[in-house]
Amino acid sequence: MFNESDIARDAFMLKGELSQQGYDWWWHSFTGHAEDTGEEKSFFVEFFTCNPALGEEEPVYGQLPQNQAEDRRPSYLMVKAGAWGEDAAQLHRFFGWQKVKVGEGVPFRIGCEDCYLDEISTHGHILVSKEEAQEHPEYMCDAGEISWDLKIQKEIAYNVGFGASKPLRDSEAFEMYWHAEGMKSAFAGEVIYQGRKYVVIPETSYGYADKNWGKDFTSPWVWLSSNHLVSQKTGKELKNSVFDIGGGRPKIGHLALENKLLSAFYYEGKEYEFNFSKFWMLPKTKFHCEETETQILWHVEQETPIHRMVTDIACMKKDMLLVNYEAPDGTKRHNRLWNGGNGTGTVKLYEGNELIDEVLAYNVGCEYGEYCEASQKVR
Repeated sequence: MFNESDIARDAFMLKGELSQQGYDWWWHSFTGHAEDTGEEKSFFVEFFTCNPALGEEEPVYGQLPQNQAEDRRPSYLMVKAGAWGEDAAQLHRFFGWQKVKVGEGVPFRIGCEDCYLDEISTHGHILVSKEEAQEHPEYMCDAGEISWDLKIQKEIAYNVGFGASKPLRDSEAFEMYWHAEGMKSAFAGEVIYQGRKYVVIPETSYGYADKNWGKDFTSPWVWLSSNHLVSQKTGKELKNSVFDIGGGRPKIGHLALENKLLSAFYYEGKEYEFNFSKFWMLPKTKFHCEETETQILWHVEQETPIHRMVTDIACMKKDMLLVNYEAPDGTKRHNRLWNGGNGTGTVKLYEGNELIDEVLAYNVGCEYGEYCEASQKVR
């Protein structure tokens, strides 16, 4: 059973060793509609924290040449928000740790000035001028403005299991952990993006909420998820369904595990899981991701002795972002991490050789990227 709520795994994790070389983030993606025309638009809001024990009153940017020369690692709360589509942008706002307020218990809460997040709500504002974006490459972002005020209802969880979302022992800790408390979530509220107002309602928000934390990022980095699904078998929308796929090449210490994904499909109340950390399920995975001139393509095949899932997703590059993060050691390894929210495709679900359903997927959240050579480039 993977649909098990555990908000303790949404708590702030940067304690002990991770407080000096660790990150913890809460990611949210959802869809709204323009108030004036009804045009659909997909958005994201993320609160990313890094190295709180190294914090100062002002943010410490790992990409600044002076900080690199002095071997000063990044330390800040970064609030990341933006949208996908023809006018896609990622906007960043940074806060020094001495100004950030964190509720370290359960349920979590975090905020600074007018940016705030907890288990059931978030609001905030980011404004980056063209001059700031050009003059401060350490901000790793575009120019623009966004504000949001949202309620969050997390409906279906993907609790990936003990080993992959909580360390078994410090000596066996993965470098990157994952918990999706709201792989199907309902958002309600409003977003003002680049001066235009968008209304978000639960029924068409197709929301998603998860978190990652650890010492470093995986490569390749793979993520696919959607709860805007239509059955080819019946022609009807699946109102109580969602799939979620994540992982790539997880590491335990210096040991890299090839072709490992954590995946779940909650299909109208029935659970199907393909999870490498649950070895007793005998899961097998093959995946291939490809960048063409115009698209990013994902093909994932997963099976256990009983079930099989085949996922094919495509997303137009013109609607996507090359999303930016720096690792807690100050290195920016991912310089081509494609990130989108407008993917489309199919998911085929089998029991043995019998097709249970072929599902059309829309508003697919999607990511793919591999490390370039270790680089300090921010653009």
